[in-house]
Amino acid sequence: MSQQGYVATPPYSQPQPGIGLSPPHYGHYGDPSHTASPTGMMKPAGPLGATATGAMLPPGPPPPGPHQFGQNGAHAAGHPPQRFSGPPPVNNVASSYAPYQPSAQSSCPNSMSTSSVTQLGSQLSAMQINSYGKSSGVAPASQGPPGPLSVTSFQTPPRPPQPSILQPGSQVLPPPPTKLNGPGASPLPPAMYRPDGLAGPPPPNAQYQPPPLSGQTLGAGYPPQQANSGPQMAGAQLSYPGGFPGSPAQMAGPPQPQKKLDLDSIPSPIQVIENDRASRGGQVYATNTRGQIPPLVTTDCIIQDQGNASPRFIRCTTYCFPCTSDMAKQAQIPLAAVIKPFATIPSNEVRMIYSLYLVNHGESGPVRCNRCKAYMCPFMQFIEGGRRYQCGFCNCVNDVPPFYFQHLDHIGRRLDHYEKPELSLGSYEYVATLDYCRKNKLPNPPAFIFMIDVSYSNIKNGLVKLICEELKTVLEKLPKEEQEETSAIRVGFITYNKVLHFFNVKSNLAQPQMMVVTDVGEVFVPLLDGFLVNYQESQSVIHNLLDQIPDMFADSNENETVFAPVIQAGMEALKAADCPGKLFIFHSSLPTAEAPGKLKNRDDKKLVNTDKEKILFQPQTNVYDSLAKDCVAHGCSVTLFLFPSQYVDVASLGLVPQLTGGTLYKYSNFQMHLDSQQFLNDLRNDIEKKIGFDAIMRVRTSTGFRATDFFGGILMNNTTDVEMAAIDCDKAVTVEFKHDDKLSEDSGALIQCAVLYTTISGQRRLRIHNLGLNCSSQLGDLYKSCETDALINFFAKSAFKAVLHQPLKVIREILVNQTAHMLACYRKNCASPSAASQLILPDSMKVLPVYMNCLLKNCVLLSRPEISTDERAFQRQLVMTMGVADSQLFFYPQLLPIHTLDVKSTTLPAAVRCSESRLSEGGIFLLANGLHMFLWLGVSSPPELIQGIFNVPSFAHINTDMTLLPEVGNPYSQQLRMIMGIIQQKRPYSMKLTIVKQREQPEMVFRQFLVEDKGLYGGPSYVDFICCVYKEICQLLN
Repeated sequence: MSQQGYVATPPYSQPQPGIGLSPPHYGHYGDPSHTASPTGMMKPAGPLGATATGAMLPPGPPPPGPHQFGQNGAHAAGHPPQRFSGPPPVNNVASSYAPYQPSAQSSCPNSMSTSSVTQLGSQLSAMQINSYGKSSGVAPASQGPPGPLSVTSFQTPPRPPQPSILQPGSQVLPPPPTKLNGPGASPLPPAMYRPDGLAGPPPPNAQYQPPPLSGQTLGAGYPPQQANSGPQMAGAQLSYPGGFPGSPAQMAGPPQPQKKLDLDSIPSPIQVIENDRASRGGQVYATNTRGQIPPLVTTDCIIQDQGNASPRFIRCTTYCFPCTSDMAKQAQIPLAAVIKPFATIPSNEVRMIYSLYLVNHGESGPVRCNRCKAYMCPFMQFIEGGRRYQCGFCNCVNDVPPFYFQHLDHIGRRLDHYEKPELSLGSYEYVATLDYCRKNKLPNPPAFIFMIDVSYSNIKNGLVKLICEELKTVLEKLPKEEQEETSAIRVGFITYNKVLHFFNVKSNLAQPQMMVVTDVGEVFVPLLDGFLVNYQESQSVIHNLLDQIPDMFADSNENETVFAPVIQAGMEALKAADCPGKLFIFHSSLPTAEAPGKLKNRDDKKLVNTDKEKILFQPQTNVYDSLAKDCVAHGCSVTLFLFPSQYVDVASLGLVPQLTGGTLYKYSNFQMHLDSQQFLNDLRNDIEKKIGFDAIMRVRTSTGFRATDFFGGILMNNTTDVEMAAIDCDKAVTVEFKHDDKLSEDSGALIQCAVLYTTISGQRRLRIHNLGLNCSSQLGDLYKSCETDALINFFAKSAFKAVLHQPLKVIREILVNQTAHMLACYRKNCASPSAASQLILPDSMKVLPVYMNCLLKNCVLLSRPEISTDERAFQRQLVMTMGVADSQLFFYPQLLPIHTLDVKSTTLPAAVRCSESRLSEGGIFLLANGLHMFLWLGVSSPPELIQGIFNVPSFAHINTDMTLLPEVGNPYSQQLRMIMGIIQQKRPYSMKLTIVKQREQPEMVFRQFLVEDKGLYGGPSYVDFICCVYKEICQLLN
């Protein structure tokens, strides 16, 4: 089996006999003994568990010191800890553009002693990269010295600063043991060159020969490449020029200046995205083949459902599962699916924009397997002339119900195969019968309750007035079924500060009536009739109320608020009306009034970077946890709009929205003239979203593996039922699978996700998604089928779940270690055996290191007192419900050069890498990550562009306070606004625009998003991190 890879040779590399990975360790994936570990614990991958043979961690706590992995090792007097011996971050910017000096250090483990640090540092700084084959993923050099690009090109290696001629068999003393390198890994042996791009040993005493030209046969001293999985396909290779015995570099005179490893020489996410777009963009992707790898989330294509669910609904970390659990443990690639059951489907892909094909079997209900209860789907095999069928999941043979019988054709397929969605499509819906309803009765349509904090500050800053005005507009747009004239959703209104105010807005009233509940300890609903109403019928009374609310509380001086009783009141109202629903809460302060769920300010920076830091992510009181469980039990989802001006304990307030399938929106230091548009866009989008209520999800699998872990806005009362008060089109649930037996290459691995839910019109339905994956006993197939974007989604969620229970330092170590483990296993088992100590990246994982580094530098995993605790809790919660497309953009933002716009074209300008080296003084760049949008302006931006976009004559005249671009009627302005609209339209959160001028203070915030550079608050650059991972791999292989 041929395997394409990205190859990177280390300094002085020469294969040693017997190099290999230590025996597979039970890691995060696949160890049965770990399945019962506490919820959210991140299990160490490989050597970070119990120390086994070849493990790198000695028992007992390590001495504090700079070698520890993390941003905050003990500082030597006056010296920041040097955690990484690689080259300093590359800075190709003009010298006039002074870089900021981040106060923090690299977050990579320093796994060498000081003596070998200097040596390895000089070796690594000599790295350069040759790129072989068109899919090498190396970006075209736009800055810095380009590396050689032809297959046969070979640059004479410069002389290293301290030449050491290592003859075959000579020894270099291993560095003394440190926390991360165990008893002592030997440093890297000397590098040899081979024209096929793989470092390998020449025969003893071989002299350097120039590589043969293409088409020439290899001369003596170049043994043919042998790979244990077939010939290696073209891939890019990192080569480290350093001397080898008898090479011209060793003979040379004074040392030559060295080339630093720079961004252009390591895999570029932008190149990978562009390559996929070029090969698969705009095409039809049919889902008729089991285990095929879909286009990347960043590629626009038309998906045709032909028996497997669209990748819009399900994406997997790999589309080929290993046949055995031993293989899974060996590779340590998590086996997971990211499921977005209500994903929006473009209108050109399906019959109706919102809904899937609907199957209605009347009172008989869906046809299901008697044993495992899987629903009828394309994986069922009809036999005995159509009278029976064999379940694809458990192999049980079932009788076909008489009403469902149909004859088979000459290939054993039913004659009505293409007329039945459940036989020919991967995704469809069933109308559910009474058996699937609560208390065996059909549900009522859901209700929306709007709950407004009317404390003093919200009245004074105009927020209450803004909300009330906007509600008049958005209530016209309540979601409805396609065929319906009006929405079936009923609405209700509550205001609150220290007490709760319920409003009667019955259609026959001339004026709304207010009822006050002062007993917030035992909340009850003071009225039933007239609280939840049809908006169309009560429109005039509702508008009357919304006009009166701001004036009603204009003289209130009450600044204390309650929070838990507000949710309790909404839930009780839905319970009394016997319907599911959603609470929209508009809140702005820490709830300090005497009531259940009262919170105190516990924002303690002294806990940062200690083992107690996890407390900051946990709710302060268990009131919110039990409240969330009650809400889910009654189908009550909570969406929270937060407007904090100081600490509000997002970890506590956000818990109910997270566990009930709601959404948390946060507008820190809300200013009416700057932030209202972002808030109003979010409110409109949230109300209009496609959503299902009172949902239960079950993931079934074929024999041999099962779903073991679930991440998302979910609650689980047992090991199989995923309960959600609501689920909308932006929410994803990530599911991890483990083996419980062998899988077969013939039958593959089958997944069926079934979501039982109530529609916006009150109909009970089942939404079914089916996906078939391949299985293989070859590790190469597993690596070839990986999807990095889905892997990062999984790693982020498992890490962010673990922060509740484990020290961040341990979590970061596990992530680095597992990255190294996955790549080392590939290197050992799937790459050419002669390439002893090369960093070889599988083609499908070329950008895993850069994405993993982005995750490690996210503020949730960075222990830095400069970052607000609330912001960290907010981002943690956001990521837990993200789909793959959203997490991809969130961790690796999009950076577009606006100054290269072609005003005649409707396509977006080609993105550039997220690094300061890509910015230019004469450029204008747009950066977006799904939460924020920045327009960065270089000091020498073209005046005609500035005039065209801002309608002002020069750079100095631009007002950086604006959050919306002015409507200037010219092509530049229209094109830029269209591009911003395209980027925004696919995203769940409205991105507020920030204008940033080069060399002005706000640029610091913008720089945090240049994720390939060294982190502003710590964390290594991409270049440093790839070197760090390379060292970890070398240790594993040694």
